[in-house]
Amino acid sequence: MKKTVLQVSALIGAFACAGAVHATETRTALVPLPSIDDFTNGDGWGIGLGLSVEYETAYEGSDEFEFEVDPAGGVQWRTGDNIYFWAGEAIGWRALVKDSWLIQTSIGYEEGREEGDSEDGRLDGLGESKSGVTALLEVRHALTDDWRYFLDGRVLAGEIGTLGIFGAGTCLACQPDGTGWELGAVVTFHDGKLANRDFGVSTQQSIDSGLPETDVDSGYRSTGFNLSYRDYVGENWQIFGEALYEAFGSDVSDSPISRNDYEAEIGVGFIYVF
Repeated sequence: MKKTVLQVSALIGAFACAGAVHATETRTALVPLPSIDDFTNGDGWGIGLGLSVEYETAYEGSDEFEFEVDPAGGVQWRTGDNIYFWAGEAIGWRALVKDSWLIQTSIGYEEGREEGDSEDGRLDGLGESKSGVTALLEVRHALTDDWRYFLDGRVLAGEIGTLGIFGAGTCLACQPDGTGWELGAVVTFHDGKLANRDFGVSTQQSIDSGLPETDVDSGYRSTGFNLSYRDYVGENWQIFGEALYEAFGSDVSDSPISRNDYEAEIGVGFIYVF
């Protein structure tokens, strides 16, 4: 999703509070997974501030790619096996239960697609797709004591529709501080509301854009693979990278909005952990 000034404001606020927080040489993350950021070091505040650079598709189904620079990091408060966080446009809570279950809930804001997202004019006449507040519930279950292998399930629901994500992953050379490599595979499903928000063409949109009217059924959306990397450089500087490839199902690929049958992105960044 596109980022807004709210995300920048959150990180500026984090920077203002950072003087009261001090990093130590050894950190222990809530779970040793690079895809789960954790700036804390035991109980108390954890604050990270940085930037990321991403090369990604301009919108869902696009064959146009663009660079985007975004804030990275967030504000976290940890007490025992619970972390409360504010990152960009989302606030939430995550908890470690019985050492093998990670539960996360959050409330965020999902921005819609705009006609200007396509520099080639391929969205002209479609208008802006709906934006809205969304709620996320995620559950991960470790299959081994060191989280080397795990299962993952997520449901995102709100005004824009519902998305279900189910997958599995493995953590490679991961350390207790949350550094290392992580590889995952997922299958996603969407309801009709979200499917048509991203890939459908209504009667009026068809008249305005010249694209054929299209109604996308609920069900299978895509199969994807993701790779995450995180490491510390010195005591406080954290570097990270991520890559994503998502292959769309036939219903999505057949939409006139889809110029590609896949979505891909790659990003790198840094965070200073206070």
